Amino acid sequence: VAMENDSSVIEFILIGLTNQPELQLPLFFLFLVNYVVTVVGNLSLMNLTVLNSHLHTPMYFFIFNLSFIDLCHSLVLTPKMLMSFMSEKNIISFAGCMTQLFFFCFFVHSECYVLTAMAYDRYVAICKPLLYTVAMSPQVCFLLMCGSYVMGFAGAIAHTANMVRLSFCDTNTINHYMCDIFPLLQLSCSNTYANELVDSIIVSTVVTLSSFIIFISYALILSNILHISSTGGLSKAFSTCGSHMITVALFYGSGLFTHLKTSSADSVDQRKFFSIFYTNVVPMLNPLIYSLRNKDVRFALKKTLKRFAN
Repeated sequence: VAMENDSSVIEFILIGLTNQPELQLPLFFLFLVNYVVTVVGNLSLMNLTVLNSHLHTPMYFFIFNLSFIDLCHSLVLTPKMLMSFMSEKNIISFAGCMTQLFFFCFFVHSECYVLTAMAYDRYVAICKPLLYTVAMSPQVCFLLMCGSYVMGFAGAIAHTANMVRLSFCDTNTINHYMCDIFPLLQLSCSNTYANELVDSIIVSTVVTLSSFIIFISYALILSNILHISSTGGLSKAFSTCGSHMITVALFYGSGLFTHLKTSSADSVDQRKFFSIFYTNVVPMLNPLIYSLRNKDVRFALKKTLKRFAN
């Protein structure tokens, strides 16, 4: 995607999360801790998955990729956000802004599809256990993951190309801590109707398709669970799905509230608040959710720590 257009704006100023001076330093340390926990947590979960052979299963293959996406998502957004707390003017070039927008869209879309693949994996594991090794073979898992990244890439290209063709004339102050679609559209001096339409179609397609597959998968899982008579079977079924359901609820819930259009004057601040959840909080919580609730990961952690201790 070419990073040049007809606009006179060559750089943007990111306002950040808040313009209140007394909050800048506390928020810097809060999000610095968040960043460190996110990076360490996701890297640790990825390393545990690679180093322990009993975690070389489809479910942990998807968890590895989820952690990879969350890690990259955090690396793309959080350092620039931390700079906004410490500098008077947090400047980002036009090319840098479009690059950040591309990777932001890429990782968000990819995460939607990875969560969808994980729901399908849980459906096969619980409802079709005898066919699991065939239905979720390494080749199938690889294709599902490649498809997730390809679809994420296609969506990101569409969003970014759509944005690059706009003109930005005089105003270059983005009322956000990152280069997101809606704050950029508000700055443009071009007609943004086509952009809004295309962006809405892309987002609606991604959310509708992934939500539909996840909903159908869990409806079939629930139907299957209701026919399980043993307490142990019920407990195992809920334990394998619980972490994923929590992740889906956090990710889609915060994303939904971020993109809801309201007429309130505080809607921009509300969007920034909810976007914090799926850009900063969810990537931090995911490794905790999949480790604290999972005995296999806890066992792998103990095994790995013993290995390094010896």
